[in-house]
Amino acid sequence: MRGRPRLPRSILPPELERFLEMLTAERGAAVLTIEAYRRDLADLADFLGKTAVAGASADDLRAYLARQEATGMSPRTQARRLSALRQFFKFLISEGARSDDPTGLLDSPGQSPALPKLLSEDEVSRLIAAAAADESAEGIRLSAILEILYASGLRISELVSLPVGAVARAERAVLVRGKGGKERLVPLGAAARTAIERYLAIRGAFIPEGRRSTWLFPSAAATTGHLSRIRCGQLLKELAIRAGIDPGRLSPHVLRHAFATHLLSHGADLRSVQQMLGHADIATTQIYTHVEAERLRALVQAHHPMAKRRPVKW
Repeated sequence: MRGRPRLPRSILPPELERFLEMLTAERGAAVLTIEAYRRDLADLADFLGKTAVAGASADDLRAYLARQEATGMSPRTQARRLSALRQFFKFLISEGARSDDPTGLLDSPGQSPALPKLLSEDEVSRLIAAAAADESAEGIRLSAILEILYASGLRISELVSLPVGAVARAERAVLVRGKGGKERLVPLGAAARTAIERYLAIRGAFIPEGRRSTWLFPSAAATTGHLSRIRCGQLLKELAIRAGIDPGRLSPHVLRHAFATHLLSHGADLRSVQQMLGHADIATTQIYTHVEAERLRALVQAHHPMAKRRPVKW
């Protein structure tokens, strides 16, 4: 079974296709999310061979997970695949296709939380200054992108898909449509609003003559009509170099992390940060408390006179 080719998309077991259709229709899952589920569940179907996926037992699934561990798959990836299996079998139960959940007897692979990359407040200030030094239309646009990401904690997919009407009236907050089509209101600080106003004055430079665009960040080069996530990432890495920061440490998602960790370090409560980030589960937001605790531990370790004699444990 190990050498079998992956099942073509067209002959995935019908229950898997129904599950993927449900994720799209009822949960509004993104295309990339659907493709990740498709790959993970197709891999399980390959492993099971003649055994129907819907009829897999707990022992079948244990054998599948054991093979993943034996091939050196990281605990993080194993956990993601187990999560996909759990959601699939819950779907089968809701459809009446099964009465039991074989994943209920499976243990999650042990893994420590992966702490996100972190930028200091000084490094963010250097990025903002480097962007502001460029008075070209591209520089003004990049300043707006940077200020919005750091001021709001938006996902890059949420930023590039913002309609111009979301910010055109210089409101103190922006209405964002996040994962699963859920909407949330995210406040914008004065610096972000100023950067947006400067950008809106020259936004027409990015729209071909005689055409109109409803996007906040239009792009004639992209098939979507707006700036792509990849291009935003490239622009930020170029900015990092100008600011004297390792470009490997900067991405749109790192700015989202900076937004959350800097808010918490200045006394924001976890529930408010959860709402602004659009996390469905506060457990996802709690990773930033680990980041702040690690930062404080490193600070004590470096400066406390007793730390050199005895390592600080948290």
